[in-house]
Amino acid sequence: MSPMIPANLLIVEDEVLAAMALRDELEDAGYTVMDLTSRHQEALSAVAAAKPDLALVNIQLQGRDDGIELARQLHAVGVPVVFISGQVSRARSAQTYAIGSMPKPYSVADMVLAVAYLLAHLRGATMPPRPAQLEVFDAAPASPVAD
Repeated sequence: MSPMIPANLLIVEDEVLAAMALRDELEDAGYTVMDLTSRHQEALSAVAAAKPDLALVNIQLQGRDDGIELARQLHAVGVPVVFISGQVSRARSAQTYAIGSMPKPYSVADMVLAVAYLLAHLRGATMPPRPAQLEVFDAAPASPVAD
């Protein structure tokens, strides 16, 4: 496996088993998962303690919490967000607040590849292949530009 860009990640997901599987796979790939949360306020508290390099946010969270509102708040403090949700049209409608979307269902292996791709994209580094399911909202840096 190619070396991953070191990064601190935040996972905001209301499906506990899916979040744990994702955390385990990301940690196995060499990433640090700062926190697993399922609530809006818990995520904001985690970010206040330490800013992640990337937040993976489900749109439908526990209770009435909304991942799009959370993405707006994370965006405002400079935390890049990728939506992890089956609500593709809602994710696209909120692309102002996120850098991409990985629709459910996804494999955790594909999510690890998506994280690697997005971190490289954000840092202007050489990018691994983009997973087919990953929709990147700001595609300009991802494609070569002819001078």
